[in-house]
Amino acid sequence: MPINAVKGMPDILPVDSAAWQQIEQAFTETVSRAGYGLIRPPLLENTELFERGVGDSTDIVTKEMFTIEREHRRMTLRPEGTAGVVRAFIEHGLSRRPKPVRLAYLGPMFRYERPQAGRQRQFHQAGVELFGVDSAAADVEVIQLAMAVIRAWQIPPERCVLSVNNVGTPEDRNTFSEAIRASLASFDHKICPDCRARLIKNPIRVLDCKVDSCKSLYGELKLSEKLAEIVADGDSQPAFEQTCLLLGDLAITYTLNSGLVRGLDYYTRTVFEITATSGLGSQNAVCGGGRYNQLVAQLGGPPTPAVGFAFGLERILSLCNEFNREAFCLKPAVDIFVASDNASAALQIAEMLRNLGKFVTVALESKPIGKWLEQANKQGATTALLQGENERAAGAWIIKDLQSGHQQVYEHSGLQHYFSSQ
Repeated sequence: MPINAVKGMPDILPVDSAAWQQIEQAFTETVSRAGYGLIRPPLLENTELFERGVGDSTDIVTKEMFTIEREHRRMTLRPEGTAGVVRAFIEHGLSRRPKPVRLAYLGPMFRYERPQAGRQRQFHQAGVELFGVDSAAADVEVIQLAMAVIRAWQIPPERCVLSVNNVGTPEDRNTFSEAIRASLASFDHKICPDCRARLIKNPIRVLDCKVDSCKSLYGELKLSEKLAEIVADGDSQPAFEQTCLLLGDLAITYTLNSGLVRGLDYYTRTVFEITATSGLGSQNAVCGGGRYNQLVAQLGGPPTPAVGFAFGLERILSLCNEFNREAFCLKPAVDIFVASDNASAALQIAEMLRNLGKFVTVALESKPIGKWLEQANKQGATTALLQGENERAAGAWIIKDLQSGHQQVYEHSGLQHYFSSQ
């Protein structure tokens, strides 16, 4: 019986890898131009990092982490990127560098969820973190960069909606938590078991509930409006208003969403989310982020303000394919197909052509020229470089344009000059 991949952890096959490489390259080039250096934290971290960083009452920590135990140590496959970047920022003394410190990351994350379209157990994120500046300008730089990445992926900006909200200071969140407990005191029997647990540990998390009956009840009770009322008079509101003014100055269109709280405990003040208007169904959030001024200190570092975002790359890939299939091709490109009944000659020529920057594949078996041409066409090559017995005896090669059908015979010694000029 064959062994299949773990459910929710799909393979990425060569036919799809070209598109993956393009979206990753577009991301790294865009953020690099803004001064963000790439960091690669490990996939496996101490479990405590996520319990303390993400929040021990979040769905991620309580339900979704892949955790292993070895010799009384608990380690977890990372369910998100920020906590690991913050840990590295502290551990390697990056906090002593001139501020701001700008970091970017991309790679696989792991959550134990029910696999469905747009949500897998192994998924990929690309994100940035900006440390050391507590200003509206820093918030807007990060949001502006997220929109620039979307443009680099050639996704029409009008197909994405940016939502922003102010979730206030930790003190505001405590006040809001008490307001939620008071509002739901007589509705304990109407809310789901998860929300009953959230009321004890972290009431603000009820706004992130996906159960329809709970969402309907919280809408009737206008819980998100209570948060807006609390933060409106708080210390965080002036900075949030400045963030909105700067977004307007930069002509970045956004909507205010008082129900947006994000699913992670470390966020304070400004939070934001980018959703797709079509093409992804209910799993339409492609980017989320915000400010987290307490997380660095919470994980043992010096008090450091920070803000960042993360994209879900599987969903981005779906959008890229929908809006611009030609730009994000699903087939690896092959420039030249090389075939000779002398394997040594074919491999040497292929090496020379690759050194010229060409994409080259080699026929590894001796066949009639007609069969070689069939193979070249199946691989999508634009040019075939062929050498049969007669050509080898004459020290020559056949160069065949597979699109026009035109062919010519070239001496071996002139091939490098010929392809250098192509």
